[in-house]
Amino acid sequence: MTKRSVATVTAALAVAALVASGVPGQGAMAVESGAESSALLRGVDLDTVTIPELQVRMKSGSLTSSALTRAYLRRIKAVDPEINAVLRISPTALSQAAASDVRHRLGKVRGPLDGIPVLLKDNVNTRDMPTTAGSMALAGSPPATDAELVGRLRAAGAVILGKTNMSEWANFRAARPTSGWSAVGGQTHNPYVLDRNPCGSSSGSAAAVAASLAQVAVGTETDGSIVCPAGMNGVVGHKPSLGVVSQSGVVPISAEQDTAGPMARNVIDTALTLSALSGDDTAVTRPGGLRGKRIGLWRLPSLGAGVDALMTRTAERLRAAGAQVVEVTPPYQDRLAELEFPALLSEFHRDIDTYLASRKGPRDLAGLIEFNRTHPAERTCFAGQELFEQALAAPSTTDPGYRAMRAELKDLSRRSIDETMAAHDLDAIASPANPPAWTTDCARGDNDVIPSSTPAAVAGYPSLSVPAGFVGELPVGLLLMAGDRQDTALLSLGAAVEQRLDAWRAPRYLPSASSGTIGQSCCERGGHSHSLMAATRTVAS
Repeated sequence: MTKRSVATVTAALAVAALVASGVPGQGAMAVESGAESSALLRGVDLDTVTIPELQVRMKSGSLTSSALTRAYLRRIKAVDPEINAVLRISPTALSQAAASDVRHRLGKVRGPLDGIPVLLKDNVNTRDMPTTAGSMALAGSPPATDAELVGRLRAAGAVILGKTNMSEWANFRAARPTSGWSAVGGQTHNPYVLDRNPCGSSSGSAAAVAASLAQVAVGTETDGSIVCPAGMNGVVGHKPSLGVVSQSGVVPISAEQDTAGPMARNVIDTALTLSALSGDDTAVTRPGGLRGKRIGLWRLPSLGAGVDALMTRTAERLRAAGAQVVEVTPPYQDRLAELEFPALLSEFHRDIDTYLASRKGPRDLAGLIEFNRTHPAERTCFAGQELFEQALAAPSTTDPGYRAMRAELKDLSRRSIDETMAAHDLDAIASPANPPAWTTDCARGDNDVIPSSTPAAVAGYPSLSVPAGFVGELPVGLLLMAGDRQDTALLSLGAAVEQRLDAWRAPRYLPSASSGTIGQSCCERGGHSHSLMAATRTVAS
């Protein structure tokens, strides 16, 4: 994917978003009533406003980044005690916003993310805030430097608002982890139904975006850790092609699969954030629609009858918009499941040792294992660190057996997508991104039952989760995947799917839901996986 191609689609989607909203007119406004009117009579609806709409207002002077940032800080204070998604606020957030306001007044805006509040998953290095991957072992001094992707966001003028909670060590510590729990941050809750799980490991990033605690967030994925929480929290999440976003300064599992990516409440904000993360410039063209597109539907009925019925309705709606939907089953999935975890064990040992050597605290995986044995806070939800212990004993990445395993994984994962798309002349493969969220339970932990993220994750190909609808009160995402470096085409298609399905709705923060909406568990055996209402939802205009 070239810089030009990412920029082309993001600018195109921005133009389409502005045309559809009609800003700066009444279409971007929300008029509050009742209890809300005592706070703000009129303002921008943080649930639905897009980055292009915000930029129009900042350009006109009717909105400042400082006002927007303060609105999100107020909302975090009011809402986050319910969902526990935000770990900490940047001490420089308001000064970053003030600097953006100066650039807007002087006409020196750095791009569409200038002045836009962004939350970062707590495995992304920040020089001014701790970066812990959820572990007390890294809870001391912040890293010496920002991750490269943070530098790109700062260069784009984004306001780094703070850090989000995550599944500790990106769900790569225990055999039976609980997604969304970390020793540093405790348990993150699903904002739609608070006793349900947010999936992981980008749990806090997804839940925070769903609850409108920031305009966008950054997550990371090894296999499922962006797209599953995006689907389960009713937001958009994009796992870019491997290498599009730098992993320098991000706590690793595997250099062969890890990538950071954007999460937002809509595709346009997701695409614009990817543009900043990847360092792309901007050009303008017009996006396409669904007519004539060919989409392969991989049903995955094992995720339950409710999800399968939703996929049937989704296919009907896409066909009504002119798309051709054919049912497919990508090959080689059993073999991928057999090989992926052993390969990740070897890669984790190599890559975490390298990362720990750059930080204060345990210097290698063996030291990390010993830390967990001697710190009771690390065992308050689940005690196990079986994956750490298996990784410590795993073959080196120089071992011929490991090399053969990773080579076969790369070949079969790419063929599983490439051959399916070629056989049916597809523009993308679609599948459910998640089951309905299950109840959070430290004693039970999660199950590994979501296969849809694996082909693109192992291949290094892009995938995109967009809201598909609900099973009861619980969101389910539609996962779209395509070939290598097809991020641009996937985002464009995702925008058309999003517009057609129109499935997003704000969370209601229900304390619980009926047992009929309990889903199977998620999500990753090995990956970066795998909450009041609207009283503070508005910002003064």
